[in-house]
Amino acid sequence: MAHNEILLIKPVEGLGAEGDQVKVRAGYARNYLLPRAIAVPLTRSNRKQIEALKKHRAERESQELAGAREIAAKLEKTRVAFAVKTGEGGKMFGAVTASDIHEKLVQAGVELDKRKIQLHTPVKTLGQHTVKIKLHPEVSVDLNFDIVSENPIVPAES
Repeated sequence: MAHNEILLIKPVEGLGAEGDQVKVRAGYARNYLLPRAIAVPLTRSNRKQIEALKKHRAERESQELAGAREIAAKLEKTRVAFAVKTGEGGKMFGAVTASDIHEKLVQAGVELDKRKIQLHTPVKTLGQHTVKIKLHPEVSVDLNFDIVSENPIVPAES
């Protein structure tokens, strides 16, 4: 298989960040990375760009980290509660999903990407629950939220 060495100009998920020299399949470089100006072929003249790209990368990463820490501080102060309809014995109709949590956080004034909420299975029980929110590889927050019944709980008849 033919491989090309390229210099990334923009970060690529699973491949690297700007300033990285990576070896990729020739077709991936030729058909995707190069036409979209995500990377350039690695030549002597392009090697000089590496320092500038690494400086830009360090600035971007420090800004992302500062932004993630700022959002984490907001999340630690935020309390979220869901009022759900319940049936006999307090059994919930439906479930609370990551989308629901994202909506509540946006209403509370916290802007973040829904994919950062790591709720693997929807919550189907009343009570207090915790969800992990991974804002940055170095910053993650545990958000506590409550699920309460909006109507009185009627005990199930046996």
